[in-house]
Amino acid sequence: MLFRKITIVGVGLLGGSIALAVRRRGLAAEIAGYVRSEKGVVDCEKYAATDYATTDLLAAVSGADLVILCTPLAQMRTVATEFLPALSAGAVVTDVGSVKASVVRDLETLVTRAGAHFVASHPMAGGEKTGVTAARADLFENAVCVVTPTKRSSAVAVRKLTRFWRALGGRVMFLAPARHDLLVGRSSHLPHVVAAALAALVLDPKQPKQQAALCATGFRDTTRIASGSPEMWRDIALANPKNLAKSLDNYMKDLRKFQSALKTGNATVIERFFQTAKARRDFWCANGTGNHSE
Repeated sequence: MLFRKITIVGVGLLGGSIALAVRRRGLAAEIAGYVRSEKGVVDCEKYAATDYATTDLLAAVSGADLVILCTPLAQMRTVATEFLPALSAGAVVTDVGSVKASVVRDLETLVTRAGAHFVASHPMAGGEKTGVTAARADLFENAVCVVTPTKRSSAVAVRKLTRFWRALGGRVMFLAPARHDLLVGRSSHLPHVVAAALAALVLDPKQPKQQAALCATGFRDTTRIASGSPEMWRDIALANPKNLAKSLDNYMKDLRKFQSALKTGNATVIERFFQTAKARRDFWCANGTGNHSE
């Protein structure tokens, strides 16, 4: 057993999945959940995600030696400020946010001054469905879980968090917060923008009525993540604007090259475009790195 009490602040897809995984693996004597409404309490009880859930943030955090923030990025600083009075000395606080530099900037000093330790993390797992009803105990199995310590991080806290994600089945990767944001800006944030733009364009009500009927498996698979939470992805985009904008620049540059080749009928360039993409994706899949979802 790694922890006496783990508190999940925000028991949705990720928070609920963490709770279920912790329970399955016996990693904590007590699992508490903080939710915003009584309905959330009922859902946690119905799906047995936590030992108990409450709308009382201080009660949920009190006595916890691991607190995991699973709220939207824009709410993390406010929520953390509110639970500081209940935070135990020496407790480890982490998060599951998709952007790290701003979270570290907002929370590291705040939590340290309260006598606890903040180490940011990001499990590369998830899905387009939201809420505890979509939670799965196996969500983190073989998923990359990024831990982003800084020079100020407690080595003991980093070790505890590393053991935690590995115990959930994750493959831990260490990155600096800024490096993390640069890389996921390409691999996670950009695809969501692309999927959203494609879904909005093709399924525009102004299109002929036959259009939607001609959207088959390829379209569904390509746009699956466009069904994710608009509020969550708004916050992610606003928290990582420079990296996402740069990724969009590079993406659109490649599309313009392809568009130019179409206009001139350059078969060589067009075929190379598809060959390069196929070769790189096939290599990625064959090496076992393409087996998790977010």
